[in-house]
Amino acid sequence: MGITKSDLFTKKQNELAAMAKALAHPARIAILQYLLKTNSCVCGTLVDVLGLAQPTISQHLKELKQVGLIQGNIEGTSVCYCINHEKWTEYRSFFSTFFKELPEPSGECC
Repeated sequence: MGITKSDLFTKKQNELAAMAKALAHPARIAILQYLLKTNSCVCGTLVDVLGLAQPTISQHLKELKQVGLIQGNIEGTSVCYCINHEKWTEYRSFFSTFFKELPEPSGECC
């Protein structure tokens, strides 16, 4: 979405859309599930776990890092990643609030 189009929406709407986009690929879901399961920093094992090429995994990690769901630090020659707990909690709250906005059915709908 172009910069002029994103200006039509609130900051929260743009953040929620960016988060949804980051979650919209099964490889990124698998990466997040693995990081959540291990509950620690992961260095270089994602290639073995997911069976994807290193450049592909790097691109998916970049997408997740851009929205803040994961964070990374350099250890020697590799970059280690883990869940960014603060951002994870923030987005969980965003999505929870978003999905709670659906009112109970009051009759027929289209």
